[in-house]
Amino acid sequence: MPPPRAARRLRRTARAAALLALALLLAGGAATGCGGRATTHHKPGTSHEQASGSVGTLLTATDATGHRLREVPAQGAPEVQLTVRPDSEDGWNLQLAVKNYRFTPDSTGGAALPGAGHAHLELDGRKLARLYGPWFHLPAAQVPEGAHTLTVRLYADDHTAWAVSGKPVGGAAQLTATAPGQAGGHSHGESPAPVPAPTSTPTPEQADRTVAITIRDGKVSPAPARTELRRGEHVALRVTSDRADTLHVHGYDKELVLPAGQEATLILTADRTGLFEVETHESNLVLTQLLVR
Repeated sequence: MPPPRAARRLRRTARAAALLALALLLAGGAATGCGGRATTHHKPGTSHEQASGSVGTLLTATDATGHRLREVPAQGAPEVQLTVRPDSEDGWNLQLAVKNYRFTPDSTGGAALPGAGHAHLELDGRKLARLYGPWFHLPAAQVPEGAHTLTVRLYADDHTAWAVSGKPVGGAAQLTATAPGQAGGHSHGESPAPVPAPTSTPTPEQADRTVAITIRDGKVSPAPARTELRRGEHVALRVTSDRADTLHVHGYDKELVLPAGQEATLILTADRTGLFEVETHESNLVLTQLLVR
């Protein structure tokens, strides 16, 4: 048995080693973030910038919408197939069958993580929506009569486009829309009764829902989220921006001029079902998503 003085020295040495190990553990956790999540390059709602990181190779080339390509090896690369099925009441139901990929709506705007992110849906090269899951309902009102091409592409959380051999990862499907009642149309069964048009535009006070949004220094407050509405309801979008911009509601093709430093209000009748993004043109910010059921 060691003498008392030697025993005390051993206990002090053991305590110092334990404290050093704890400090190293805490430092490692701070470097990776809670749960090992990668540090974000910019917060959700900020402009589309590329995050720095070692995932794949960030190319100077861009896709058709101006997003830079993030190339990864073909083996283990994300894949997507698009299937389009007519809906029994209205429009079409789209399914994205993905491989080596997962949807991560909670980390959009963060650093690029392997095999993760969101998708963009385009109709004949025109963006319709950003998708955060494998299913999407496309209302018939958003598709003109005739033959069309639907395209989906996969993006990382930092809005770079996943690519293999210099080409964006995506899938496509053909769709033909005909007038209601014509043979070969997309509808099955009875068409839903149209929502009566209001006799006059409601005032902001008469709206069923009001969404107040502030844009300052390139950031959106509150953070972008989904606003759920029932078909036929009126929503008032009240937006104050510190710089001049233009608000755009995808799918409804509604726009609102945003003067710098002044509140502007857009009253929208939710007469189409689906998921619709509300964005700004100049700063490319997502303000909210309208989910109309």
